[in-house]
Amino acid sequence: MSAKRDGYLAGVDPHPLPAPFHLRKQSRVIAGRQDLWRNLLMIIEIPALQAQPKGKPRHPIAGGLPPAGVEIEEVKRIRRRDELSRERRELPWEKLEKQYVFEGLGGKVTLADLFGERHQLVVYHFMFGPGWKEGCPSCSYLADHFDGAAVHLAHRDVTLAVVSRATLAEIETFKKRMGWRFKWVSSFGSDFNYDCYVSLTKDDKAKGKVFYNYELGEFPSEEAPGASVFYKNEVGEIFHTYSTYARGLDILVGTYNFLDLAPKGRDEGGLAHKMAWVRHHDRYNEGYFVDASQLYKAPKSTDAACCSGEERK
Repeated sequence: MSAKRDGYLAGVDPHPLPAPFHLRKQSRVIAGRQDLWRNLLMIIEIPALQAQPKGKPRHPIAGGLPPAGVEIEEVKRIRRRDELSRERRELPWEKLEKQYVFEGLGGKVTLADLFGERHQLVVYHFMFGPGWKEGCPSCSYLADHFDGAAVHLAHRDVTLAVVSRATLAEIETFKKRMGWRFKWVSSFGSDFNYDCYVSLTKDDKAKGKVFYNYELGEFPSEEAPGASVFYKNEVGEIFHTYSTYARGLDILVGTYNFLDLAPKGRDEGGLAHKMAWVRHHDRYNEGYFVDASQLYKAPKSTDAACCSGEERK
């Protein structure tokens, strides 16, 4: 991969901050990102096509053929996703000049350190703010899939890391409770989350609408989910190659992919907050109940949250 691919990140804040993640050639790249996002929605927003049996089954197990056109249409959409992935890889890159430092179990680590000996890094932005009692249930739902994937990714030259603004002590306590093993570092005191558009300042929230998922809109928390991808070349230069948010993260959730195969699908149609049914995996019990009217609520802060204030105003 040559330096000719060096480009610009498609995330344009209408009130730019002096951060390396901003565009210099906005219109060309934003148009490409929006086209990519529209193509993605064409795939993920349409319910999975399923053959609905009518009358007497042709065979007790998977006999006969699906209704005319269903199988062909599904194959077309699968191939369209392959094409979408190719388009994603052809997006321009942004060379990072700014240094980012995180807190890990071994002390201070840089963004370059997170790669380990590999050239590709996928960062999941986990919603866990400083002073929160626990991490976001929805992000935890995604994170339940990480440990199994990490070992396979490592053998395809990819390192998976998780980053949150919670302090390292808060992260480690919650991580131990959940039984996770993946690499998880704290960006508390760093601009990293803000430059990736996954943390909001008090001033951001006061505006009513914030910049998230490539557009201005309302958001119910000061922390937001996302995934960012980076590449490090042989001389140590780091490039940001892609970021995705919101529904763009669906592809990371293996459980959703299983549900999409099932007759009832995700069964979220009547929920005010689509993931209201999700719990931390140690919170499902016999008294499990889903309130269809429940909106998203960020986890509560501790009573004595010494680090819950914003570092940036």
